[in-house]
Amino acid sequence: MYIVIGATRTRTLRVMWLLEELGETYDQDPAAPNSDSALKYNVLGKIPALVDNGHTLTDSVAIMTYLADKHGRFTAPAGTPQRALQDAMTLWLIDEVDATLWTSTRHKDAVPGLEARMHDHYAESMQILSNRLQSEFLMGDEMTVPDILAAHCMGWGASAGFPPLDDKLQDYLKRMRARPAFHAALKH
Repeated sequence: MYIVIGATRTRTLRVMWLLEELGETYDQDPAAPNSDSALKYNVLGKIPALVDNGHTLTDSVAIMTYLADKHGRFTAPAGTPQRALQDAMTLWLIDEVDATLWTSTRHKDAVPGLEARMHDHYAESMQILSNRLQSEFLMGDEMTVPDILAAHCMGWGASAGFPPLDDKLQDYLKRMRARPAFHAALKH
């Protein structure tokens, strides 16, 4: 059984959501960042962390990639062009969306004008994402790790007052959040 370290309403939700999609059981230590419990699993005090057979893994995207690879679901096979395209989408989401949300959340009061610039950049990134969404899911007809990452970031953006999504992305987010695994992760 897996152990997930981190409070649900953080990036930890990404890991829990994927575990629910996979049908895997897990226990949760709802540790806050920089708490004694978080520091036990990550010297930086960051969450989430995942314990699997005595191995502690950190970073939500690294954990999701590990789980998808281990279980052979929600990912393209390693070493294929499809996987390279999936990894490119994942890294773009981290660089252009997650980083924008994090920078604004962490530094908006310290740097004059930063929040407005981050909101503009988020809106630009969401337009690009909307243009890239050509199927039910980001990588085609099957849900993959980038879908969980994108949906989590869009929810974060909405709750943090970032610009609203266009109709296409609102529909996508609604479908993603309607998944039973998403609700199970929230209730865990």
